[in-house]
Amino acid sequence: MSFRRARLLAGATLLAVLATPAFAQEETAPAPAVDEGEDIVVLGFGQARQVQTVTSDDLSRLTAGSSPLKALDKLPGVNFQSADAFGAYEWSTRISLRGFNQNQLGFTLDGVPLGDMSYGNFNGLHISRAIISENVGTATVAQGAGALGEASVSNLGGTLLFTSRDPSDEFDIVASGTYGSDDTYRGFVRLETGDVTGNGLKGYLSYGYLEAGKWRGNGVQRQHQANAKLVKEFEDGSSITGFFNFSDRREQDYQDLSLGMIERLGYRSDNLAPDWATAVRMAQVYQNQATRAGSATAPLPFPTAGLTFPSPYQTVDDAYYDAAGLRQDYLAGVTFDGQLTEQLRVALTGYYHDNHGQGIWFTPYVPTPGGAPISIRTTEYDMNRGGAIARVTYETGPNRLEFGGWFESNAFRNARRFYGLADQSTPSRETKSFQSDPFATQFDVKFDTETYMYYVSDKLTLGDLTLSGGWKGLQVRNSARPIVSGGLATGDIEARDWFLPQVGAVYSIGGAEIFATFTQNMRAFGSAAVGLSPFATTQAGFDAIRDELKPEKSDTYELGGRLRAGAFQASVAGYYVNFTNRLLALTSGAGIVGNPVTLQNVGDVRNYGVEVTALYKPLPPVSLLASYSYNESEYRDDVLAADGSIVTATRGKTVVDSPKHMLKGEVVYDDGAFMGRVGANYMSKRYFTYTNDQSVPDRVLVDAAIGYTFQGEGFLDGFGVEASVTNLTDEDYVSTIGSNGFGGSGDNQTLLIGAPRQFFVTLRRGF
Repeated sequence: MSFRRARLLAGATLLAVLATPAFAQEETAPAPAVDEGEDIVVLGFGQARQVQTVTSDDLSRLTAGSSPLKALDKLPGVNFQSADAFGAYEWSTRISLRGFNQNQLGFTLDGVPLGDMSYGNFNGLHISRAIISENVGTATVAQGAGALGEASVSNLGGTLLFTSRDPSDEFDIVASGTYGSDDTYRGFVRLETGDVTGNGLKGYLSYGYLEAGKWRGNGVQRQHQANAKLVKEFEDGSSITGFFNFSDRREQDYQDLSLGMIERLGYRSDNLAPDWATAVRMAQVYQNQATRAGSATAPLPFPTAGLTFPSPYQTVDDAYYDAAGLRQDYLAGVTFDGQLTEQLRVALTGYYHDNHGQGIWFTPYVPTPGGAPISIRTTEYDMNRGGAIARVTYETGPNRLEFGGWFESNAFRNARRFYGLADQSTPSRETKSFQSDPFATQFDVKFDTETYMYYVSDKLTLGDLTLSGGWKGLQVRNSARPIVSGGLATGDIEARDWFLPQVGAVYSIGGAEIFATFTQNMRAFGSAAVGLSPFATTQAGFDAIRDELKPEKSDTYELGGRLRAGAFQASVAGYYVNFTNRLLALTSGAGIVGNPVTLQNVGDVRNYGVEVTALYKPLPPVSLLASYSYNESEYRDDVLAADGSIVTATRGKTVVDSPKHMLKGEVVYDDGAFMGRVGANYMSKRYFTYTNDQSVPDRVLVDAAIGYTFQGEGFLDGFGVEASVTNLTDEDYVSTIGSNGFGGSGDNQTLLIGAPRQFFVTLRRGF
C-alpha cells in the first residue's frame, strides 16, 4: 500500500469513529493565566502564535445586539466594516486580517464550521445569524495562523472562533430592551433552567428581536432569533451538549455608491423607495435610451418619459427602487466530550444546517412582460449540509498528542430568477417577502461538495520551552449540475493537499515569553454560480481553467513576544506571509446586471507587518487598551492575458482593502455598578481598485457608553440602564468597500457609507 493511500485510509478511519468542536477551541483558543472577567482582552499567553480573545464581559458593554465582530475590531490587524451601528447589516459587513479578505479566513461556532461568512455563502452562515450576540461567551482571533484542527477550508489568513456561553447553574431570567435612533427596537430574553436535577443537567432557551430603521432612505433591518442549549455534565468531567439555533433575517439594503455618486448625490443618497413613480420613470428613461442607442429612428417604448433622467440622477444606476436580503437558517448539533481514562479524552460532534435565502433587487434592466418597466431579480440560496468533527487527545507527562478529522457533505442550490410587477401606481410585491412564481429563470444550479480533513499534532513541554508541531490533510471535491444552465458551467473540480505542516515554539522568561510559528494553509474552491467560484463562468471558460487552476495557498511566519508585569500586559508580533496562486474573478458592468466572471490564478502576494497590543489596569475597575498595526500587502505579479500581455498592471500595488496603519484605543471603567467606556479607531486610506488609482480616505471613529447597574437585596438588584453613542463625532466616511467586488481601475459603484452619530438606551436585567 502506498504512503498516500495509507494516509487516506487513516483519515477515513478517524472520520468514521471520531468527532467534536472541542478540538478547535482547545487547540486555538488562548489559555489565559488571568481571570477572563477582569480584562477587556485576554492576550494569548502560552500560545505559539498571535491569539487574542474578547470575553462576554466586554461584549456586554457594546450596544445590545451588536455583532461580536464589532468587539473584535479593537484588536490589532483586524479591519471590520459595516454600514450600520450594530455591525449586523450583512450585505455591508466585512472583516479582514493582515490583507486577507473575509473569504480567505476561517470561522467556527463551538467548532462547527460557518464557512467564509460571505454574503452569498455556499457552505455556512454569518455569525450574526448563527447565534444571538448575548449568547456569545468568547470571540477569539488568531490573526495569522489557526489551529491544525480548525474546521475550515478557507483559513488562509487567520481564524475567528466563537464559543457560546454555558448555561447557568442557577435558575434565572435575563432580559434587555433597547430603543434608539431611527426608531430602532431591540429585545432579548433568556430563560436559564439552572441545574434541574442537581446532577449537572442544565440549559437555556432564548429569543431576540431586532428592528433597526435605516439611517438613510426607507426601510428596516429586521431579525427574529431563537437559541436553545442543553448540557449534561458527568462526575468524571465528561459532558453531552446539544444546541438548536434559528434565525429569520429580512433586511432592506442601502444603495451601493461610487465616489462620483457621493460627490454628486451626497452621503445620504439611497434607493428610491417608497417613491415608486420616480423608479418607474427611471426605468422608462433607461429603456428609451437603450432603444435609441440601438436605432436612431426606432420609436421610443415610453415616449412621454423622454430621454433624460429626473434630477439629480444622471444614470439608471444612481438609484434603484429597493433591494433586500432574506435569510432563514436552522443550525443544530450535539457533542459528546468524554474523559475515557486519566490520559485519554475523546470528543465527537455531529451538526446539521439548513438555509433558505433570497437576495432581491428591483431591476430596471429587465421589464416585466406585459407589466411594469421594472422586475424583481433574485439570487436564491438553498443549502443542506451536515458533518462530523473529531478529536482524540492522549496526554502523558510533558507530552500531549492529538489527532482527529472532519467530514462534511453539502448540497447547495444557487438560482437567479425574475419576478413580475404589475403596471400600477404602487409596487405589487413586498420587498421583505420571499418571492414566488417567477416569469423567468436565468440559471438554477445544484452543487455538491464533499470535504475530508484529518490532522495530527503534538505538544511537548520541556520546562520553560514548549514545542508544538503537526500537519493536516485536506481534500474538497466540488461538482456542478445545472438544472437550468443559463450558459454556466457543469463539471467537477478538486482541491487537495495531504500534507500542510505547522510548527511552533514558546519560551518563557519570568513574566515574559517569546513565540514563533510557521503554518501552511490551502483554500478550497467555491461551489456557487456567482462570486469567486470556478463554476461562475461559461462552459468554455470552465473547460479552459479546470486542469490549470490551482487552489490558493499561504505560508505564514510569525515571531513575537508577550509581557506581564503587575497590572500591565503587552504583546508584539511580526509576520511575513507568502500567498501564492491568488485567484481573481474579473467582473464587468454594474452589480445588478450579474455578468459572468472569469476566474484565474494571477500570481503571488507578499504580506508583512507588525502588531502591538498593550493592556493596563491602574485600578481594579479601570482598563486601558491600545493597539497598533502596520501592514504591507503587495501584489507581486501583473494580471496577464493568455498571450502574456498585461491586462491589469498590479505588480507592486497595494492589496485592495488593506490599510497600512490602524491605531485603536479604549478606556473602560467598570466597578460592577457604574460603567463608562470610550473607544477610538483610526484607519488609514484603503484602495478599491487593483491598480490603486481609486481609494477612500483615512478616518477616525469614536464610540462611547455609560451605564449603571443596581446592586443589593431589593427588587432592583441586577437591573441596569445604559446609554451609548456610535460615531460620536458624526464623521462622514466610507465604511465598506468592495460590496460589488473590486475593479482594475476607475471609479466603481461598490462603496457603502458608514452610519452617522446614533444614540441608544438599553434597560437590562441579569447581565
